[in-house]
Amino acid sequence: MTQEERVTLLEFPCEFPIKIMGARVDDFAQVILDVVLTHAPDFDAGAMEMRPSAQGNYLAITCTLTATSQAQLDALYRELSSHPMVKVVL
Repeated sequence: MTQEERVTLLEFPCEFPIKIMGARVDDFAQVILDVVLTHAPDFDAGAMEMRPSAQGNYLAITCTLTATSQAQLDALYRELSSHPMVKVVL
């Protein structure tokens, strides 16, 4: 099955939230923003939601973007998941 044949329940374009978690370091949010903008150039950086963990060691970032295709989302997930600063992508 190719990427184009893959069945999805999403209708594009759609608003799609992605949650990214990683260690709370100074440039983590900027690194995530740069990756998201690579795949969704129209993403509004002001729409990023950030929440530190209870002990403050980790930062959870939610980016709600306008997804245009399943291929776009797949590429974004792959790049975020493989980044050394990222622990989890949901």
